[in-house]
Amino acid sequence: MAGETQVTDGWKRSARTLRRVAPYLWPENEFWVKRRVVLSLLALVTAKIVSVLTPFFYKAAVDSLSGDSRGDAWLLSVGAIGLTVAYGMARISSIGFNELRDVLFVRVGQRALRKLALETFTHIHRLSMRYHITRKTGGLSRIIERGVKGVEFLLRFMLLSVGPLILELSMVTVIFALVFDWRYAVVVIVTIALYVTYTFKVTELRVKIRREMNAQDTDANQKAVDSLLNFETVKYFGAEAREAGRYDDAMRGYETAAIRTGQSLSALNFGQALLISSGLIVVMVMAAMGVQSGVLTVGDFVMVNAYMIQITLPLNFLGTVYREIRQALVDMGEMFDLLEQPAEITDKPGAPDLKVGGGEVELDDVSFGYEAARPILKGVSLKIAAGETVAIVGPSGSGKSTIGRLLFRFYDVVGGALRIDGQDVRDITQDSLHARIGVVPQDTVLFNDTILYNIAYGRPDAPREELIAAAKAAKIHDFIMSLPEGYETRVGERGLKLSGGEKQRVGIARTLLKNPPILLLDEATSALDTQTERDIQESLQAMGEGRTVITIAHRLSTIADADRIVVLEKGVIVEVGRHEDLLARGGRYAAMWARQSAEEEEQDDGERIPRPKIPTDADAEAGRTRDRRAV
Repeated sequence: MAGETQVTDGWKRSARTLRRVAPYLWPENEFWVKRRVVLSLLALVTAKIVSVLTPFFYKAAVDSLSGDSRGDAWLLSVGAIGLTVAYGMARISSIGFNELRDVLFVRVGQRALRKLALETFTHIHRLSMRYHITRKTGGLSRIIERGVKGVEFLLRFMLLSVGPLILELSMVTVIFALVFDWRYAVVVIVTIALYVTYTFKVTELRVKIRREMNAQDTDANQKAVDSLLNFETVKYFGAEAREAGRYDDAMRGYETAAIRTGQSLSALNFGQALLISSGLIVVMVMAAMGVQSGVLTVGDFVMVNAYMIQITLPLNFLGTVYREIRQALVDMGEMFDLLEQPAEITDKPGAPDLKVGGGEVELDDVSFGYEAARPILKGVSLKIAAGETVAIVGPSGSGKSTIGRLLFRFYDVVGGALRIDGQDVRDITQDSLHARIGVVPQDTVLFNDTILYNIAYGRPDAPREELIAAAKAAKIHDFIMSLPEGYETRVGERGLKLSGGEKQRVGIARTLLKNPPILLLDEATSALDTQTERDIQESLQAMGEGRTVITIAHRLSTIADADRIVVLEKGVIVEVGRHEDLLARGGRYAAMWARQSAEEEEQDDGERIPRPKIPTDADAEAGRTRDRRAV
């Protein structure tokens, strides 16, 4: 029963896939696609009619040469040479119409492939952050790759191979019944029925093996991609052998499934050859007996052989086509499962764009948890005035970065509301929300393209002068110009060719070019060394002028000048105030400040002892900072 249920579910999934593909083959508002499909079908039918008539010319030529024309005047008038030429022209015409069919249909197939690939790519970007952090990137890319490749194959072979094959087999069967004898037709029908049944049964078994092989292939690919993306980590921990072992384990499973696939293919091919050859032998024996008894001519014998060979080729092809169609349906089924994955965060119907006047941000009794059983924010209320700089600090897990994700609407609040200039972020379009918030994250990830491309990502239509101005404001222009290729320098995978500070400055320039009224700095300097942090901090302060700035910080020294500092602990606000007020209060913030100051003093002392150096402007600024701390 379980097996029958799986087969039923498999066919239901296949039917769903075919329904999803059909609109790409016959779109409502694109007449040129429909015209090409119809012309392709006409070329296909013409090719099959010519193909089925071709053996008649072959038979006639043989009978003409053997002198057994049986009184057919047209054979005598045309002659053996003319019939041979006609036979050759028929074969050429059949091939020509088949190629014309492909020429007409190729644009339809490629258009469908591109449309579906774009739909899938766009849908993936609509899916929530929650979905992406639980999926494996390598496996996801493999599902898309296999699914998109299956589109053109399915469209081409369902329309241009399976249908024509059924038409050709039907025509040959009718010719055998009318021209020869009903027994010939019976043998052909039985042979085809046994062949198709055997092919389908064995192919169903092979599809199960292929699913397992695909799963192992996806797992191996995911492990390879994950390991390569974390190349530095692998090196740091000397884990090359361990990663190779994990990859080899996955490939071992793939190898086992691939061996079973190859063995089942050999069994399928031999069984198909046995069935079709048996049918051919029976029909040829019947035709030979007919020639011996004088009922048939030598040309008839040759024609019977020609027809059997003619249907043998597409029948062999049917095995391959069916296997590939079933596999394409499996691959596309996985992709359509992905397309049917609902987007967790969606715009309300008719949602307006966000209108930012000053840029006031308000958290009104906000509650949120990534999992229902583990709340992160517990009734947080906070109003950030337009143009105000507010820093949010607290220990790890207190919910600092979660506020930033909720502001950008990667997730929706569970309770309460988050508003910008009085507009609930759930009521406006995500595009307009994202356009008005600039984010500088802790680790700026760059595309494997040029520096120019990465800065321009903030606003691709910006003039070059504005792009360069943003780079200068981020204090990265001089460094870029010192490179041999300047702004055309490629930054490598995830920007690995640049240092952490350089990447961060490119990220700042990118956000400056976007010119958003609200700025979110999510621990933008916590991954940098002290000197680089101080340099970049100047760029960040300049970027915040005239904007509402929310700074999520770990190093308290970077937010001492904030208009207000909010201390989060275990998802609730425990303190709010200016830096000096919070220190004077001697509470949670003062304790955090004292601990970090002591750690930084120890670090500074450790750096001074081995190598005295000439004081610089940066040292003077650091000294002034320490003086302020003492106060």
